[in-house]
Amino acid sequence: MKSGKLAWLVKKFFAQREATVLIIIIISIIIVSIMQPKFLNAANLRSIALAVSTDGLLSIGLCLALILGGIELSVGGVASMSCVIAGYLCLAGINIWLACLVSIGAGLFVGLFNGFMISKVGLPPFIVTLSMMNLSRGVAYILTKGSPLSLSGHLPDTYRFLAIGDVFGIPMLFIIFCIVTIIAHIFTKRSSICRNIFFVGSNENAARFSGINVDKVKIAVYVTVALLSTLAGILSLARFNVATPELSRGAETTAISAAVVGGTSFTGGVGSILGAFMGIVLLKVVNSALVMLNISVYWQNFVQGAILVVAVTMDYLSHREKSILVSLLQFAGLGRLLKKAK
Repeated sequence: MKSGKLAWLVKKFFAQREATVLIIIIISIIIVSIMQPKFLNAANLRSIALAVSTDGLLSIGLCLALILGGIELSVGGVASMSCVIAGYLCLAGINIWLACLVSIGAGLFVGLFNGFMISKVGLPPFIVTLSMMNLSRGVAYILTKGSPLSLSGHLPDTYRFLAIGDVFGIPMLFIIFCIVTIIAHIFTKRSSICRNIFFVGSNENAARFSGINVDKVKIAVYVTVALLSTLAGILSLARFNVATPELSRGAETTAISAAVVGGTSFTGGVGSILGAFMGIVLLKVVNSALVMLNISVYWQNFVQGAILVVAVTMDYLSHREKSILVSLLQFAGLGRLLKKAK
């Protein structure tokens, strides 16, 4: 009986998308470690953890937006804007913590604007967030006039500790990312309010008819995404000690790739915060492996694009096969089997 239960648990584990990504990560680490033993040294692992953290926050936001059935292309721009606003105000003599609050306020405004335009006005998420991507990064360029702002000597140690400090040898920045991931994962799995995101993403009209305030859910999601992007920008300022309008350029692609690789569907209603976590770890492990193996850095975008194509293709094929199966069952009139398929 116990062996049967164990077999069932193992089968259930490997049926999860996260398990597949985890196995790929482990295999990749083993292969690269054999080819380049220095891959597993403390310095490189720390570098991977730091790289995972800020982009990982953006990936969690993209995961929520995709589950909702939307898209968010302004995460990199909002991160850049938040970083620059906090840095700019700090250089103007304002306390960094107060400057961060102003930056958070700017991020909150962006999220409310995106959510309002998408839910109330009815504009497509792609158009709204694409416009906001340029608007937010434009603010960063206006404040900096295109040049990075050095904050060397202006940031207190307590603030910088959030990004460059360690706790028992683990980067504080990675700990913050893990805490955010755990909280987001628990809320999406256990909270009835957060489960509404899945209902809206699966079928917006059905969710509306069932009494769910769809507009409120959309606004809440886009506000959350913007706040996560703001947090990434603020932590990046603490890490690099520089406020630059070029921060997180192209991070949208990385975040989307991580979410989709982790099992989040472009069609909405399906996704996992833990999967997004695994996805960003896989991408950063691959990038680090390319560097450690002395492969040109220009291949990173190519490999990331290839991974995204494979992930999207797998997602599309899985949905198409399910759709074909349901259609065949409907045609055959097999009600019981159709109910099981759904």
